[in-house]
Amino acid sequence: MSLSADHLPIDRGENIALLEPLRVSAGSRHHAGLVERAFALSRRSAEFRARLPDDVVRALADLVRAMNCYYSNLIEGHDTHPVDIERALHSDYSQDPKKRDLQREALAHIGVQEWIDGGGLRGRASAAEGLREIHRRFYETLPEDMRWVEDPASGERWPVEPGAWRRRDVRVGVHVPISPGALPRFMARLEDVYAGLAPAETVIAAAAAHHRMLWVHPFLDGNGRVARLMSHAALLDALDTGGVWSIARGLARRVSDYKRLLADCDQPRRNDLDGRGALSEESLTTFSTFFLDTCLDQVDFMQELVRPERLRDRILFWAAEEIRVGLLPPKSERVLEAILYRGTLPRGELPALLDVGERQARRLVASLTERGVITADSSRAPLRLVFPARLAARWLPGLFPDKS
Repeated sequence: MSLSADHLPIDRGENIALLEPLRVSAGSRHHAGLVERAFALSRRSAEFRARLPDDVVRALADLVRAMNCYYSNLIEGHDTHPVDIERALHSDYSQDPKKRDLQREALAHIGVQEWIDGGGLRGRASAAEGLREIHRRFYETLPEDMRWVEDPASGERWPVEPGAWRRRDVRVGVHVPISPGALPRFMARLEDVYAGLAPAETVIAAAAAHHRMLWVHPFLDGNGRVARLMSHAALLDALDTGGVWSIARGLARRVSDYKRLLADCDQPRRNDLDGRGALSEESLTTFSTFFLDTCLDQVDFMQELVRPERLRDRILFWAAEEIRVGLLPPKSERVLEAILYRGTLPRGELPALLDVGERQARRLVASLTERGVITADSSRAPLRLVFPARLAARWLPGLFPDKS
């Protein structure tokens, strides 16, 4: 990225028609394929979500949030493993300053996604102020050293203002985004087109919104992360995903294709068969197809990974090993199995379930809690499951690379 210094935002008068087409037209020969994929994604995502108890969804979403952060940062060239993210969540930071800053960056990302998952951006995923809020929340909690951008040619550095539109010209690879003074009208156009769509249309348009936001490049830095969080929020709203699968994992696993297809969408219309806008509709269709196929792949992957009988077998096999070496007390597996199928387990049912006294039941719960595999919202609240990142290789293999 290279920058030119200007004290006031320059507006070169670019016409918002430069963004067209903002959606693949209904008359396109490819539109029916996108509709088919969007409905398949809606059906499969709903089926997957419905098969899981609500509190298992909650536990899985916590782990997926760390996974999403890991893969989104990996796309940016920052490798912070979910185990290290989990340690940071418990205030266990690396002694290495660079690694510590990456952990804090991850916490900033997780904080924003947690806010989104809690409904903080509901109905505003494509709104200009919603995007500014994502950016503000992310950057205001970053370490100071990570809130600057540098011109690779001159070495000059500029601070990134949280939530503020950029006030300088930029270059991203070969793409030169619009002038900074033009940003308000272009962002208003994006909001006019993408905000307020019906759920099915939101899903179909999600990839187009993702690229067009990056094409405009509204922030001095952080646009990629904001775009992926925007997509996460839009799909969360439109599909009621519960946050239990992540587009970021799929994009990171095919990062070369992701970046290449995004760059292709910058290309101008090729001919009279390539839509009616300034940009190539064919390229936008190709990226949209890739985006929806990636979503479908991730839903299928997660659904297979947490199939109840297989998830149960993996967790109980782990518990049996822990019991055998004395790291968990006998009968611990009964608690885990009960929570898996019911979502939560009232504490008062433990003595009967385990055929032990109350004191022994409390000791068993304390042991499982210390191992970080169950938790509760209070000392009297029902027990619920936790999916620790450090156990993901055993419980949910393939979710992310194991940490050696």
